[in-house]
Amino acid sequence: MKLNPKLFQSDVEQEPIRAGFGRGLLKAGQLDERVVGFCADLTESTKMEDFKKAFPNRFIEVGVAEQNLVTVAAGMAAAGKIPFTSSYATFSPGRNWEQIRTTICYNNVNVKIVGSHAGVSVGPDGGSHQALEDIAMMRALPRMTVISPCDSIEAEKATLAVAKFVGPTYIRLAREKTPIITTAETPFTLGKANVLRARVTSHVAIIATGSLVYNALMAAEELSKEGIEATVINLHTIKPIDRETIISAAKHAGRIVTVEEHQKAGGMGSAVAELLVELYPVPMRIVGVDDKFGQSGKPTELIEFYGLGVHSIKQAVRSLVDKK
Repeated sequence: MKLNPKLFQSDVEQEPIRAGFGRGLLKAGQLDERVVGFCADLTESTKMEDFKKAFPNRFIEVGVAEQNLVTVAAGMAAAGKIPFTSSYATFSPGRNWEQIRTTICYNNVNVKIVGSHAGVSVGPDGGSHQALEDIAMMRALPRMTVISPCDSIEAEKATLAVAKFVGPTYIRLAREKTPIITTAETPFTLGKANVLRARVTSHVAIIATGSLVYNALMAAEELSKEGIEATVINLHTIKPIDRETIISAAKHAGRIVTVEEHQKAGGMGSAVAELLVELYPVPMRIVGVDDKFGQSGKPTELIEFYGLGVHSIKQAVRSLVDKK
C-alpha cells in the first residue's frame, strides 16, 4: 500500500478532509452534468464554493432549512439528477433524519448527503456543533452507504466514487487540518478497506476510520518499539462493511481495537463488533467517545480529553495484549 513518504515526519503535509470533498465535487460536476449541489447556508465552510462558481445554474442555496435541503434533493434525484447536499453533520443528518429516512432511503433515491465538521475536533464551536452520533444514525438506515475518509485525498476519491455509485450515500468529513496519509496511487474502492500497515506476526489489528486513522498509525509505530506489532486498517467505508478484511485480520491477530471520533454506541466499532460476534468473535476494545457530549476547546486538547489520542490507543492495545 503506497502511503505518503513523509507520514511519520514532523513536516507531514496537512489539509482539511473537507477540502478533498470540494475538489471531488467540482471534478464530478465537470464529468457529469447531472451532478447538482445543494447547501444549507454553509457553502464556503463545507467547501461547495468552487462548484457553485463553476456551475451557478446547478447549485441551490436553500438557507437554514435542512429538512428542505434533503427533500428537494430527493425530488431532483427522482428526476434523474445526482444531488450532493452538504451542511454540518449536527444539522444534516442531525436535524433532518426523518426526511432522509422517508424521502431518500425509503424511496431509494440517489442522493449524496455530506456531513461536515464531525467529531470533537470541530473545536471551539462546542458540543452543539460536534456531531458524535451521525455514523450511528446513518448506518441504521436501510439502503444507506456510509463513508468516512481518512484524509483529503481519500475524500476526493470518495466523492468521485459516490457520484458514479447509484444509491443513498453519506460522507462524513472533519473540519481541522489532518495529516495526508494516502497518495494519488493509493487504491480506493467503495466497501473495500485498506490495510495500511501489515505485519507477518501481528499481536493486534487496529481498525480506524476518519481523521483518527493517523493516530492509529502513530500508535502502531510507537507500540512496535515495545515489541507489540499491530496491523492497521483504514475502514473508510463503514457500510457496507468489508467482512473479508476484518475477519481475516481477526484470524491473523486474534485481537481487535477500533478507533473513531464518534460515540462508542452505534459507531464503527459497534459495526465491527456486530460482524465479529456472529462470524469470528475475538477480544475487542472500542476507542471512541464514552457516552458524553462534546465541549468547546482546542481540537488537540479535546482529542486527548475524550480519550482518542495516540496514548489512549496504545493503552487500549496494551490492555488487550496483556489480557490474553
